[in-house]
Parts: sequence; C-alpha cells; structure tokens
Amino acid sequence: MQNMKQWIDRAEADLLHTYNRYQIVFDRGEGMYLYDIEGKKYLDFVAGIAVFALGYANKEYNAAIKDQVDKILHTSNYYYNIPAIEAARALKAYSGMDRVFFCNSGAEAVEGAIKAARKYAWLKDGRTDHEIIAMNKSFHGRTMGALSVTGNPHYREAFEPGIGNIRFADYNDLDSVKACINEHTCAIIMETVQGEGGLTPATEEFLRGVRALCDEKGILLILDEIQCGMGRTGYPFAWQKYGVRPDIMTCAKALGCGVPIGAFLLTEEVAQHSLTSGDHGTTYGGNPLACRAAAKVLEIFVRDDIAGHVRQVAPYLEKKLDEIKAGHSCIIERRGAGLMQGLVFDRPVGPIIDRALEKGLVLINAGAEIIRFVPPLVLEKQHIDAMAEILDSCID
Repeated sequence: MQNMKQWIDRAEADLLHTYNRYQIVFDRGEGMYLYDIEGKKYLDFVAGIAVFALGYANKEYNAAIKDQVDKILHTSNYYYNIPAIEAARALKAYSGMDRVFFCNSGAEAVEGAIKAARKYAWLKDGRTDHEIIAMNKSFHGRTMGALSVTGNPHYREAFEPGIGNIRFADYNDLDSVKACINEHTCAIIMETVQGEGGLTPATEEFLRGVRALCDEKGILLILDEIQCGMGRTGYPFAWQKYGVRPDIMTCAKALGCGVPIGAFLLTEEVAQHSLTSGDHGTTYGGNPLACRAAAKVLEIFVRDDIAGHVRQVAPYLEKKLDEIKAGHSCIIERRGAGLMQGLVFDRPVGPIIDRALEKGLVLINAGAEIIRFVPPLVLEKQHIDAMAEILDSCID
C-alpha cells in the first residue's frame, strides 16, 4: 500500500506539470468534509472550485448516476436521449432562457457563446470583422477563444495571437464600455460576478447600463455564470437578482456537481438567427450520463430551494468574515455575493492557506492576495463557525 508521498511522486513523474498542487491526495468525501488517503478529515470551503454544490456523497445524486451507468453512457448527438431532453427542459425552467446546447466544460460553453454571437452578426451583414468587448480582470477559460476574452494579460501573453477583434473595458465602468463600442461591435461578454478577478459583483447600475447599451446598439449581451450561477449568489443565476436577462448565458461547474458538463443558453431570437446544423458540435456533450447528473441536480435544487438556503446562510458567512477582518489589520476588504466571498489581504495569502490546510480547512485563493470562499451550498452555520475559528488562528 503506497503512502501519500509515493502517490504524489508517481503523479509528478507521469502528469504534465500545469498545476502547483497541494501535497494531498484526497480519497473520499461526505457532506461538507473531505478525507485524504491517510484518513485525515478536512472541512471543505472550495467545493472543487464551486462545483460540489450539494456536498459529497449525496445519496440521491449518486443513485441517479449509478442507475444511468447501467443503462447507457453515450450515443452521440446523431440520436436523442431522454436525460438530455429532461436536463434541457429543467435548465430552461431554472434559468428563464429558451434554448440549450450541452457541452463538457465552462470553457467550451464560452467557445460556443462566442461562435453564436459572431454567427448572429454575420447573418445580419455578411461581414467577418466583428468585435467583442470583454472585461479587464475577467476569466473565461483556457481554450483559445475563452482565453482571448480573458482580461488578464498574464494568461494570454504566451499564446498570442488569440482569436482577434477583442477590446477590453473596465468592469463596473460604463463609460469605459461606451468608449470601446463602434460599428463593428457584435457582443459584450462579462461575468455577472468576477471570480478569478477578485470576487467582484457587477453593480446593478453597470449591469442595467450594459443591457441598455446592447439594446440601443443591437449588440448581444453574453453573461458568464459558470462560477456564480446555479444558486451560488442566492438566485438561480446571479443576473436574476436584477432582472437583466442576457442574450446568451454560459454555465457549468455546479450544473453537474462533479460530473463534467457545461452549457450555453440562448434566447429564442438568437437561437433562430445564429448556429444551425453543422455550425457547432461535440462528441461527448449532452451524453446521457452527464445529463442524468444535471437533471438530478436541477431537480434537487428546485425541490429543496437551494438558492433560498443560500440567501438564508450567506449573511452569517458575511458576518463571520467581517469579524475576522475587524480583528486583523492585514485584511483590506471583504467582497462578494452569496456563498461566493473573498477576503482581500495586503500580502500574499499562500502561507495562510497552507496553515489552514494543516489544520484541516480547505481554502483557495483568487489572485495572490485574496482568499476565496466557495463552499458547498448545503453548508450550515456550524460549518461557518468551524471555518472561522481555524482561519482566524492562521492569520498572523
């Protein structure tokens, strides 16, 4: 039987080193807790980066997946399958959008959204010089299209040129967006709450202002809800708090609660005047296993009012984080929405996260100086108390 270090050594010999991983091999999970292969228990405030919304080992969710494994896993998109039909209908009802395309990840969803926007513009005027406005400090994924609209030059510089015709505006600065608009602009893409960029929500004024600009100029609004969607802010999708409906929306992460699945959703207007047969596809997207998982997740979210639970418990998390901030002069700010929160420090947070991990608390950063809190959405006040006690003891 190999120990933790032996497994890590094997991984470092075989896997491409594109992650600076923590020196832990996780083995199983239960509720709000993870366990490593040596049996140590950890309180999880990462949820696989906002993925495991229902917590670990949810029996109903697991049973649905096991049942589908015994039926069929894959057919390709040349044929219909019932889980995809059911998941699409449930996701439409939960989001208020009209059409669904299932893929395998958030980055793929962004790629599809970009293609839909450009095809929509091309059908209007036949031109191929259309531009997309994205936001500085944004993050949309690692594939070439998603990377091209990611507003952090550090992520892009080694892989330039990207897809081209992208302009960057400042988030929550409507004048900056206006300055980027010209006759070539076909879409504006933004996260409703910036994740990697610092846990910053769009202000209502900004979101409504961008929507109004899009309506005035005939521009499509693409909202990236990959991390902030699926109940994380206390609403099914973050834009619903303000009623600012996008033309195209992307989602992933908690949609599958661990099984890889993403989707981009469109209004009927955009769906009828953009991608058509042969324009876009995926081998695994919409497969029965992933869609059975998503359909069950959506069923549980609606039945148990997961978003409502977030609205109940999130203020307590904010309160405890504010108390920690008040006790440490190195913390500059708390910001975020719902169960997507961040503490901004005046120094790198890596050592704090390392100490917390040693004490059985799993945290991640969002940039070098921000600790991010994206726990499973089923957490309760006692989990917040336990987290706060450990974190407070780890801050010098």
